Formats: sequence, structure tokens, C-alpha cells
Amino acid sequence: MSKMITVRMSDDRVAAIDALVASGRASRAAVVVEAIDRLVADLERERIDREIVEGYTRIPSTPEEDAWAEWSARESIREEPW
Repeated sequence: MSKMITVRMSDDRVAAIDALVASGRASRAAVVVEAIDRLVADLERERIDREIVEGYTRIPSTPEEDAWAEWSARESIREEPW
């Protein structure tokens, strides 16, 4: 299900949207929906990042875990066929 919403925008914003439409975007609505989707995805990534930092702050890794992570990273790089 979808709903129609009305949004007021400055002439400059509408002109920017119209330029995107002219460059190949499907429509004004498609531009707005894509922008909202990107914003929502960015905010979700930021939330996840914060939770990861908070988790490691609350329960820091041990020296053994750090050593294992470093070894694993070096092995992954060594195994790459560059």
C-alpha cells in the first residue's frame, strides 16, 4: 500500500530535483523516494555503528582476542591473489 503526501520545497530544491529527472531519473517522486531511502539507510548504519562502539566500550576485547584478530587480518591479506 502506498500513500500520497504533499511536501513544500523551495524553488532551488525543485530545480535540483528537476535536474536529476532530466539526467535520467524516472520522476520527481522517484528522486524523492530514493533520497528518503538513502537517508533511512544512512541512519540505520549510524545506529548500528553506535551500537558496535557502545558494545566494545562496555565489554572491551581481551589482548588474546586482539592478537587473534590481527593474525586473522594478516592471513586474509596474505591469501589474497594480488
